Amino acid sequence: MKKIGFGIVAAMLASVPAFAADLPSTKEAPVYAPPPPAFSWTGFYIGANIGGGWTQDFNRTGWGTAFNGIVWVPTYAAGNGGGSSGGGVVGGGQVGYNFQLTPMFVIGLEADFQGTSISSGNGGWWGGVGRGVDDFGTVRARVGLTMPGWSQLMVYGTGGFAYGDLRMNYGPFGTLHAGAIGWSAGGGVEYAVLPNWSVKAEYLFTDLGSERWGGANLAEHHVPFHTVRAGVNYRLNWGAAAPIMARY
Repeated sequence: MKKIGFGIVAAMLASVPAFAADLPSTKEAPVYAPPPPAFSWTGFYIGANIGGGWTQDFNRTGWGTAFNGIVWVPTYAAGNGGGSSGGGVVGGGQVGYNFQLTPMFVIGLEADFQGTSISSGNGGWWGGVGRGVDDFGTVRARVGLTMPGWSQLMVYGTGGFAYGDLRMNYGPFGTLHAGAIGWSAGGGVEYAVLPNWSVKAEYLFTDLGSERWGGANLAEHHVPFHTVRAGVNYRLNWGAAAPIMARY
């Protein structure tokens, strides 16, 4: 009987681990951590910029005078060489919208307005003839490229419509102004330092065409110029895609 009793006890003890394995686990299930949300450039943004600009050389010939209805002023006919170039400070603001078309491509539209001190001129017995750009603006398309693993860094090209206020100075004879339209193109690089903040550096070439003042013989003003500027943008998240982690 003792042997039988010991056998029953031994069998019961041996079955305990197997029975315990069938019981529900009291341990908490591991928490699933979703992947971090992928960065997206999609959304509206506003920003500011500052930099510098300089004009290209311009041609002039046939210096003489023409009557503008008030006084006789120096004038020229474009053609043979000569010219001057000059620079100044550029600063203003921009608004725009980006759309992340694919993980690598971004398209967008940006409008900006700049005040400038860009001016140039040459000397003369009348005090010199100068020209300048008081302000200008652009409305441009942007096409950007990002790299895998560097989605916060975008290299882009840009181009579109430009307009501005041109100025021609005639020393003691006065200053003339005219509005002009043309085009602008360039490129830049932008980096998102925070989810809503980015910094950028940009180059633009802008050509506002030729404008005449006071009839055919008074003056023609052609202002192609370059600008290099640094800026900062704040993304408003209007029209942006929902974060990936919100889907879990």
